Amino acid sequence: MPEPGVLFRSSGAPLVYRERITPESANLEFLSCGEYEIAAGASTRPVAWPEEESLLFVWSGAASVGVGGKAYPLTTYDVLYVPRGAAHSMANPGPETARLWVSRAPAANVHPVFHSEFARVCQDESRIRRLKGKTVYLMFDVSEPADKLVAGYTFFEPFARSWPPHNHTDQEEVYIFLKGQGSMEVYESPETLTFVHNVSAGDAVSIPRLNYHPVFSQESPLEFIWCIAGARYWVGDKNKDFLAGKAGSITT
Repeated sequence: MPEPGVLFRSSGAPLVYRERITPESANLEFLSCGEYEIAAGASTRPVAWPEEESLLFVWSGAASVGVGGKAYPLTTYDVLYVPRGAAHSMANPGPETARLWVSRAPAANVHPVFHSEFARVCQDESRIRRLKGKTVYLMFDVSEPADKLVAGYTFFEPFARSWPPHNHTDQEEVYIFLKGQGSMEVYESPETLTFVHNVSAGDAVSIPRLNYHPVFSQESPLEFIWCIAGARYWVGDKNKDFLAGKAGSITT
């Protein structure tokens, strides 16, 4: 006997995925980014990126991610590294919609899964960099094996700014804003500064190589993901002038 049809209203989709950034659309070489919304009790089919490694960031809510026969429970601001080509599925066990970001980059090698718990990282001073007006959390650092990806969070206090301006010869980057309101600039030189935009939760900005990319918070705290593809380092660990906030621009 035939099974009955089922109506799925557009306003009630239990799972939504939006591809937000591709290398072609963002003037990048490696990075792609997307956003998941998973309703309470919903789950995804297994998905795999055959030639890419990826990082999952829990923006809000909770998720359980299955990789290689193991389930990883993720809470808000947790990060999970998924190896190249690894099939993984996501489920939302909580009562609220879960929102996750994924960043991907091409990889030639397969590395272990790594679950970075924000509750632990924010208590581990070896993974925290405290700068004037802001705090950086190294969620997926160079100590974790990967081909190209490095990532973390930066939390700005109100009315803070990036200083000194810096750019990279061997890294491209994406900023994904999670909380608050602020402004961001992306430019090759001050004379060619044409990208000046207000940013708020849900916005994402691509940073091609050799572009300076200062951020300014406004009257509320500003929080964002930074995800790098390329050479694996964080600017402040490579250049101590950045940590010291010395005047002048920095190139790494």
